[in-house]
Amino acid sequence: MEVYLVGGAVRDRLLGRAVSERDWVVVGARPEDLERQGYLPVGREFPVFLHPQTREEYALARLERKVAPGYRGFTTEFSPNVTLEEDLRRRDLTINAMAQSATGQIIDPYGGRRDLDARVLRHVSTAFVEDPVRVLRVARFAARYAALGFRVADETLALMRRMSESGELDALVPERLWQETERALAESRPEVFFETLRACGALAVIFPEVQALYGVPQPAKWHPEIDTGVHVMLALRWAADAELSTAARFAVLTHDLGKARTPPERWPSHHGHEEAGVPLIEALCTRLRVPNAYRELAILTARYHAQVHRAAELRPGTVLQLLEAADALRRPERFDALLGACEADARGRAGLEGQPYPQAQFLRRARMTVAAVALSAEERRGLSGVAIGEKIRLRRLEAIRELEPADPAAS
Repeated sequence: MEVYLVGGAVRDRLLGRAVSERDWVVVGARPEDLERQGYLPVGREFPVFLHPQTREEYALARLERKVAPGYRGFTTEFSPNVTLEEDLRRRDLTINAMAQSATGQIIDPYGGRRDLDARVLRHVSTAFVEDPVRVLRVARFAARYAALGFRVADETLALMRRMSESGELDALVPERLWQETERALAESRPEVFFETLRACGALAVIFPEVQALYGVPQPAKWHPEIDTGVHVMLALRWAADAELSTAARFAVLTHDLGKARTPPERWPSHHGHEEAGVPLIEALCTRLRVPNAYRELAILTARYHAQVHRAAELRPGTVLQLLEAADALRRPERFDALLGACEADARGRAGLEGQPYPQAQFLRRARMTVAAVALSAEERRGLSGVAIGEKIRLRRLEAIRELEPADPAAS
């Protein structure tokens, strides 16, 4: 029995990156061999075990054979006769198909180290096309390593395009689609995930609402980049650079979906796109089974981002209505995420990434000011519940009126 460190741990160690988790492959063993040594079996479809001390995953070397459409349409073969090279061959990318022996030797039968040095994401074999999840995984790795200069190999992108055109992606279940998307949103360059999917035709299949934004023009005065799809990607990059939450990044991704509904004869104006985007967000979230927290923030951002941008012009009553609609007093963290997503929208414009955005600071102060309003016991005396609420609301309006407005020229 021989044990090898495999996959991401080997890849990231060679890249000089921190290793967050380690996976192991066991060659020349049977399930009962590991169980006798105290390993805990956890695999359902193939033998995977947890180490009795470290709780790290150890999998028996295996072969896979495609027998049906989709990423679950495989049969698995495992035996002591399966070699390490055979196990590595079933993996997606060459940089993920390396192993390290107990003595530190790197086993690299498919040129992973060469592709690491060349900063290329390349498939191991033509069996790549058998698993549609790999399209998403390659796009996610492209997002993760874009800052290091990695690109997808032309021949790999061609295979991904073939998979997109063949209908193979239709077999992906919503849970897996969202899992890969959420992980991609958390990467350092999440926009590269969607750009890679667009380059291979998968964006139109998985995220048609986002694909529809490309080629839709916006006023050059406010959007020097013109194209709505390009703007959304710029905003998403800013959101990642600002380390916004993945929920806020999803809101940035979907905030302008309504612009795809604008009739071409009205371009580049998009009056009413805010509300027009809401049913598109709801449909996307239902289709991918997106968590409610993401859905709610995305809808808030789509519906109110234009109001947030105009904070300096809003009447006190409108500011208060915005705070109430966003449930800002009870959910300040979500309100802050809304403001972050709106700032990403404002800064995600060609050449305007460094523009000031005092609107966020003003609305945060407005929320804090309104939250501090209270009536004393004396002031409440003799008033009904409705009357108390009306008086508190009047006080809140007065407090907002006394605030200094957002100064667009402020830093």
